[in-house]
Amino acid sequence: MSNAKILVVDDEQNIINLVTAYLQKEGYEVHTAMDGPSGLKAGRALKPDLIVLDVMLPGMDGIEVLTQLRRESDVYVIMLTAKSEETDKIIGLSVGADDYLTKPFSPRELVARVKAALRRYGHQGGGAAENRALAFKQVRIDVEARQVWKNDQAVELTAIEFDLLHALAEHRGRVLSREQLLERVWGHDFYGEERVVDVHLGHVRRKIETDPAQPELIVTVRGVGYRFEDEFL
Repeated sequence: MSNAKILVVDDEQNIINLVTAYLQKEGYEVHTAMDGPSGLKAGRALKPDLIVLDVMLPGMDGIEVLTQLRRESDVYVIMLTAKSEETDKIIGLSVGADDYLTKPFSPRELVARVKAALRRYGHQGGGAAENRALAFKQVRIDVEARQVWKNDQAVELTAIEFDLLHALAEHRGRVLSREQLLERVWGHDFYGEERVVDVHLGHVRRKIETDPAQPELIVTVRGVGYRFEDEFL
């Protein structure tokens, strides 16, 4: 886990220096960029395990960088947003951010989130893989290969999206609260807000529902959470 490659994109030199120092202390390989175009180029060339990405960047803002990266990569992205810019958080999540931190932030908290993310994705170690599939009338999930099909058509999901769908499908017919999904997918040490669940499940719905506006597979139970309702074969 300590040899992970991390890209930090921020236009403030003091933040670059601080974050780099904390991450290198943990043994991570850290690369940096200070504007949007350089960050996008580095993200494509380096293929990092995780990206820390500021929203406000010269040349190209972080939202556009993330939008372009998501067309070709599901790398885990932690966005940095200004405290007053609530809209940035929503837009960032909507285009594929996995987590976000509000400036000013504690570098120790950032390191904790990086560790948690890398523990769950990409650097999980050599445990035994789950050699099974979940087969329903419309959706099929290969747990080991982390692949999904809807009516025999392959569906491309990010790591977060796959884990959310897997969690719900594994408990088919049961309501899982946002808190339960946060703990299952992001981990008990996630410090962000519950809205990340809603945003990422919105992405899943757009990919697997016949009509995302009238979902039949992932149903919202108002005031409680979500339930997966596809029928077993």
